[in-house]
Amino acid sequence: MNRIFTIVIIAILSLGVNAQNNGGITQDMLNNFKASYNKNAKVEALQNAVSNNSISKLALNRSNQSNLDTYFSDEVKTKGITDQQSSGRCWLFTGLNVLRTKAIEKKNLGAFTLSQNYTFFFDQLEKSNLFLEAIIENIDKPMNDKKVEWLFKHPINDGGQWTGVADLVNKYGVVPSDVMTETYSSNNTRWMSKLLGVKLKKDALALREMHKNGKKIKKIREAKENMLSDIYKILAINLGNPPTEFTWRYKDTDGNLSEAKTYTPQSFYKEFIGINLDDYVMFMNDPTRPYNKLYEIEYDRHSYTGNNWKYINLDTETIKPFAVASIKGNDAMYFSCDVGKQLDRDRGVLDVNNYNYNDVLDVDFDMNKVDRIKTFTSGSSHGMTLVAVDVDKDNNITKWLLQNSWGPSSGFNGNLIMTDKWFDEYMFRVVINKKYISEDILKILEQKPVFLPAWDPMFSTDK
Repeated sequence: MNRIFTIVIIAILSLGVNAQNNGGITQDMLNNFKASYNKNAKVEALQNAVSNNSISKLALNRSNQSNLDTYFSDEVKTKGITDQQSSGRCWLFTGLNVLRTKAIEKKNLGAFTLSQNYTFFFDQLEKSNLFLEAIIENIDKPMNDKKVEWLFKHPINDGGQWTGVADLVNKYGVVPSDVMTETYSSNNTRWMSKLLGVKLKKDALALREMHKNGKKIKKIREAKENMLSDIYKILAINLGNPPTEFTWRYKDTDGNLSEAKTYTPQSFYKEFIGINLDDYVMFMNDPTRPYNKLYEIEYDRHSYTGNNWKYINLDTETIKPFAVASIKGNDAMYFSCDVGKQLDRDRGVLDVNNYNYNDVLDVDFDMNKVDRIKTFTSGSSHGMTLVAVDVDKDNNITKWLLQNSWGPSSGFNGNLIMTDKWFDEYMFRVVINKKYISEDILKILEQKPVFLPAWDPMFSTDK
């Protein structure tokens, strides 16, 4: 019996070792790791440095710090830096910054800004209706259906993109920033967004229960209207009640004071900005998908009656001449990117050579854009306004200027300077007026779009 027991124990131990050898970390592996680590001559210095300092500071490329040229050959005429504070409204600040350049040019204004709070109010109201209508559209599906599940996970947020700006402004117009000023809740959206989300989920369950109990769609929509009345009340308490008309006057940069006039938000837009927002085209650079194709994302819009996010996927070298032409034409552009990658915040510079983590940790971290996207390592995280480009004597683009919404003390006077190489690696979206785009590219808009689901990981909202 003892001999049999010993054989069984040996067999069990042998199986354990083999299991580890087939995928687990063995003692031999650990010994090899440790030996390899100890053989590295730089390891002690690296350990001392990294364990006592920020890795990003150690990885900062000092040779890339000097001789920063902050001049640009071509620049859109714009003034003033905005600040989104603790909110995810970069998309809204970016879009309205594009529009205000037209008012500055048209009326010879100084650092003029539009009310982000006004547009944000209707953004949140429209998104609430969009969510509840999507619940009604999918009311026959079970709770574990992927689309229904996605809806309940994303009832509302404060993020967005250009299509939402266009739809909201077309419907509700705009007002100057001093007509509907920022509030604590508009600058700090976290708690309001949480409460709106809870209320919308509760209401969505109530609508589904009404359907389960045999209520007709007319009654369900009547209930939805009452629910939206509560949403309006929450928004008005937090953000203020948006004006339907206002009296306003301005002083231009020459000191001329205008006559006070009464406007509606729509008439103000028409007089001070007046551009056709349907003339703008969104481009994406997503090398994981075929270029020269039109794409559309389901439910990625800001209002039920608005437009889904639709874009043309192009390589960056095709996009750049259109962007340069727009800047030369004094037209700022909506632009979104992976802003956290290789950003030197102190100088306000986006440069692929800003940091060298490979040398600091003696490990290769490099991936190309395709691999970063496929592995969720990179994606659009922030929207800014593209306002300038620097083109050298040989017609080569060296850098670009982005007007940011992190306040005037951030970066380079509130802006970020982006090298052209960084543009290639981390730019994802740019919106350009049709008049700067070639006919062959505009014809892509005639294609039937490739329809993508709302939960596609490439299309998280800009913040």
